[in-house]
Formats: sequence, structure tokens, C-alpha cells
Amino acid sequence: MKLYSLSVLYKGEAKVVLLKAAYDVSSFSFFQRSYLCHVYVRNDSLAGVVIADNEYPSRVAFTLLEKVLDEFSKQVDRIDWPVGSPATIHYPALDGHLSRYQNPREADPMTKVQAELDETKIILHNTMESLLERGEKLDDLVSKSEVLGTQSKAFYKTARKQNSCCAIM
Repeated sequence: MKLYSLSVLYKGEAKVVLLKAAYDVSSFSFFQRSYLCHVYVRNDSLAGVVIADNEYPSRVAFTLLEKVLDEFSKQVDRIDWPVGSPATIHYPALDGHLSRYQNPREADPMTKVQAELDETKIILHNTMESLLERGEKLDDLVSKSEVLGTQSKAFYKTARKQNSCCAIM
């Protein structure tokens, strides 16, 4: 799972303006052909684009886009959007978001909870299997004790018969 690009754009009437972008192409490969482009456009014409590999969860990508666009709209004046450029717009948090969301399990609370639930489910499944094995072992012990009880009764009866025929004088 890898994020390669995180961009903030303004969708104007005639053209789209790139306001700010962050890139991490350290492991980018032209031979890998499965990249996804997640795009989120708000009603105020502010847009966000995430380019990631196909394993990156879509829900996390859109959560990231919504968070970035909300923060961007609070920190950068709306009048700067139509005429802005990456050089003129000051929004340093974009690089931090790109690096923080490289591991969606760490950055996104829902994904983290889901991972913890999956781990708990595996542990619970293993515990149930061990309980069933113990139950089978207990059933074996009960049947063996019943056999042992029956054999001891038979031994007692046989010993009693043997002892009764010998009288002490």
C-alpha cells in the first residue's frame, strides 16, 4: 500500500489550477500498471486528488482528501484559489499528510480498529479450537474412566467369588 501523490486543485470555470501538491515517487515504477486516482471535488470548487497503488483502501484515501481539503480551506484564503500556484500558496501540512497516511492502519482510526478486530477474531478462533480439543480430551477421559470403573467392578466381583470358595478354618 503506497501513496504517490496528494494534490489540491481549484476547479475554475475555464481551467483547473494546481494549488499545492506533495509527491513520494521513491518507489514509483513504470512497469507496475495498477495505480488508482481518487478524486474528490467539493461544492466550493476545491478539489483533491490522491494517486495510490491498487491496494490502498479507497475509504482511507477519501478520508484523507476530505481532511486535507477542510484544513486547506481554513488556512488558505478563498480569494487566492483561482490565481494561486504551488509557489504562492503556503500549506506545509500536505507533505506531513502524505507521509503519515503511507500506512493507513496507523493513520486511519477505522482501519486501525478493523485490524485490531481481525487480530481479536483470529485469537478467539484459536481459543475456540483449543476449547473444542480440550472438550474432546475430556470426553475421552470420561469414557476411559467409565471403562476403568466397569473393569474394577468386574475385578471386585471376580475377586469376591474367588475368595468365597476358600473358607478359612
